[in-house]
Amino acid sequence: MASVDTLVSALTTLLVTVDPPGLAPLFLGLTQGMSTLQRRTVAIRGSLIAFGILTTFALVGAEVLSALGISMGAFRIAGGLMLFAIAFEMIFERRHERKEKTTDDAITKDHIHNLSVFPLAIPLIAGPGAISATVLISGTMDGWGGKLQLIGVIAAVVGMVVVALVLAERLNRFLGVTGRALRTRLLGVLLAALSVQFVIDGVKSAFA
Repeated sequence: MASVDTLVSALTTLLVTVDPPGLAPLFLGLTQGMSTLQRRTVAIRGSLIAFGILTTFALVGAEVLSALGISMGAFRIAGGLMLFAIAFEMIFERRHERKEKTTDDAITKDHIHNLSVFPLAIPLIAGPGAISATVLISGTMDGWGGKLQLIGVIAAVVGMVVVALVLAERLNRFLGVTGRALRTRLLGVLLAALSVQFVIDGVKSAFA
């Protein structure tokens, strides 16, 4: 069983790497045009998938990556490139243009499920940073009791993510069309910078 200090350290580390408040505005940009119910569906489904991913890595993460011959540096590079593609669409309103060419019911269950998996669950919630942190923390936990405690910490962090994403929808009501367009582009730039940082960290890790 892990000590209180170890659990507090694990919780702090995962909160910093997952960053629930920071996910909220990105979530709004990614789900632009969706109803409140659709947003909540994406938020809950994506969070549950992310919880499953982080739990899996907490239990057997190091073994899985080693068996597949995948380094964390390669994972960071791949995640960064995928995020950059999303950021490009946000900056140049490509996603909005596609939606204007279709009817409102074009947001199907498949689209909601796909968005929940990528990019929400991975790499935004269960990204390279969160996964690597989970694997490292798991190595400090002794036995299955420690693993279960770590899973409890992951559940607490993911619960905070759900709250942050659900409350983010209220902010959207006050922004209006102009505010949403400005927010989407600004967040696209920030997401692009974040994706480049993922790639840089991945390259440094790969060649360290």
